[in-house]
Amino acid sequence: MKKWLRNATLGLAAVVALTACGTSDDNGDTTGGDTGTTDGEATEASDFTVGMVTDLGGIDDKSFNQTSWEGLVAFGEEFGLEQNTNYSYVQSESMDEFEPNLRNLVRSDTDLVFGIGFLMENAIRTVAEQNPDAQLAIVDMVVMNQETDELYDNIANLVFKEHEGSFLAGVVAALETESNQVGFIGGVESELIKKFEVGFKAGVKAVNPDAEIAVQYVESFNDQVAAQQIANTMYSQGTDIIYHAAGDSGNGLFTEAKNRARNDEKVWAIGVDKDQYEEGVYDDDKSVTLTSMVKRVDIAVANVSEDTMNGNFPGGQVLEYGLDDEAIGISDSTENLSDGVEDEVNNYRDQILSGDITVPATDDEYEEFLSGL
Repeated sequence: MKKWLRNATLGLAAVVALTACGTSDDNGDTTGGDTGTTDGEATEASDFTVGMVTDLGGIDDKSFNQTSWEGLVAFGEEFGLEQNTNYSYVQSESMDEFEPNLRNLVRSDTDLVFGIGFLMENAIRTVAEQNPDAQLAIVDMVVMNQETDELYDNIANLVFKEHEGSFLAGVVAALETESNQVGFIGGVESELIKKFEVGFKAGVKAVNPDAEIAVQYVESFNDQVAAQQIANTMYSQGTDIIYHAAGDSGNGLFTEAKNRARNDEKVWAIGVDKDQYEEGVYDDDKSVTLTSMVKRVDIAVANVSEDTMNGNFPGGQVLEYGLDDEAIGISDSTENLSDGVEDEVNNYRDQILSGDITVPATDDEYEEFLSGL
């Protein structure tokens, strides 16, 4: 496999592999039983097929869906596969399309079918129950059997420690803000997006307990206009740095930041999921993107595809990716960071990896975190 697809060492042994026959606690951890990995026969690359169903943001959201597709494309190119023959995607325009889109791929005998995003939980559960021989994977959700409280052995669950990377984004924001006011724009308020919000706020407060943090949700992953309006309000009220976890909606943040930057207003945006430096470019050579919280969904998708092709479908497992896998972190684009900021981010990263800092992922954990500052 290409070096960049393996540079995070995200094979099955490198992530948290949890079982199909245990019980889940509040943190999603599962215990008991064997690995749940399917030791099937390897499929010739030329015969292997894999498809993905997008979340609502669309394949060109410049964020979550796009990153997932880039991973599938990289996998296909590495093994000489043909797009639309061996690997493909189906775009979802509404949540009502999730289930039929997944089902159609399964019915076409696609070897591996990805559902991209936590909003697909119910749809992929239904398809898994109706098609026990299917090999399904979902990103950003652990799907449990509601009757038995067990994992499905025909679903691989890919999750990330977004709160850890968001903490580092908060460190950057706290070090770079000049107004002492920063903001967070979320997509749909949910347990998942709360991890981004809470981790970010914890990183800010760890560096500057007196900083003010504005938080607002779009309640959509594909409403750029609403996100731009929220960003406009935050910037107008003195916020100078805004971090988003809003999918395609987040592009509205970049629009607002660039409009203001063209009028010589010093504001910044922090990207998410992939390096969004280019999304912030204006006047050819400048960007309003301060940094981005990178989430390597592409690596996870590529690796699970390869494992499945080789007969090792990780059904009935929770595969968790974080800082220690280099699957979560801060982007390599450092052009807009002040001197010393990158070193300070690495310092906090080391403290998280050593266990000296436990990053909160929920509101209750955040309150506990604040009490210890």
